[in-house]
Amino acid sequence: MIAYPPGAPPGGTVVTLPDVTDAECRAALAAFARRAAHATFHTDRYRLRYVVWGSGPPLVIIHGLSDAPRGFAMVMHRLAARFTCVAYELPNGLDDGAKLGAYRHPDYAADLLALLDHLKLERVALLGSSFGSTVALFALAADPRRFTRCVLQGGFAYRPLKWYERLGARQGRFWSGRVCELPLRAFAMRRADPTTWRGCSPLVRELFLWCNGQTPIAAASRRAVALDTLDLRPLLPAIRTPVLLIGGDRDPIVPWGCEAVLMDHLPDVRRVEFAACGHYPQYTHPGATATAAAAFLNG
Repeated sequence: MIAYPPGAPPGGTVVTLPDVTDAECRAALAAFARRAAHATFHTDRYRLRYVVWGSGPPLVIIHGLSDAPRGFAMVMHRLAARFTCVAYELPNGLDDGAKLGAYRHPDYAADLLALLDHLKLERVALLGSSFGSTVALFALAADPRRFTRCVLQGGFAYRPLKWYERLGARQGRFWSGRVCELPLRAFAMRRADPTTWRGCSPLVRELFLWCNGQTPIAAASRRAVALDTLDLRPLLPAIRTPVLLIGGDRDPIVPWGCEAVLMDHLPDVRRVEFAACGHYPQYTHPGATATAAAAFLNG
């Protein structure tokens, strides 16, 4: 089935339904626990925790603003037979030694490159999700020779905060605790992205809540504040790395207009859109996400 959102250019295959089940989630989490190798190294900015799972060409996964590598377990489960998946944690400032007040996108990109050097990976593919897409774009511009291809899930180059998001993020920089400790969190997440909430099976919903709850409130807030003034649009025309955009047709967090900027200004870009999909296809459409990513990365 081919369909496009209003104002979208042609070129996106639409997957019509969520494809996740509790059984698949249970199997993926069990395989993640058995096979993913966990390790830590110091980037000179923080103690970076990462997992390595699979065999084949390396694919480095950068999670979103308040997500976790474990949130990609179902996607990695499908990719691990063909790719060496490396997923790492962004600095949180709570238990990893990071000084988040000084953190900017050059630091996030430097951490990514330090991880590649640590693992002795000369060139890799990237998968950046939401906030992670901005880190990926910055890295593509900073050191293009290190990257073969890039998948951006819910990606954007410019997405200033709404006034209430800005207010909450600025206050949250000084709060203690993790996101899971916020009151009415499940209700807030359901309201923020109802399509994702409805598209998750019961076990996947628990995984979604857990992964999006482990980030310290201060870290999530500082990442949000960093986005408010971030504008990567001037960098886009110089990024020659082939890019695939994966978007949901009902994403309320990164709407189509944000992806349209990438479509208009990246020199080598294509897009896949999933129907009945919000901002988190790694939870609701893990099979389709893995299939689209693998087809693109295999070129």
